Amino acid sequence: MPNWLLNQMESAFRSKDKYQIKLLNQCWFFYRKRFTADKYT
Repeated sequence: MPNWLLNQMESAFRSKDKYQIKLLNQCWFFYRKRFTADKYT
């Protein structure tokens, strides 16, 4: 997981910001899907 995303996720969990947690979670899965798709093509 990239550091910028990890820092944002930690901040969202500390502040208990459910909207930001959901948004960052979606961002992570999009990033991971894109990265693994590019890696194997």
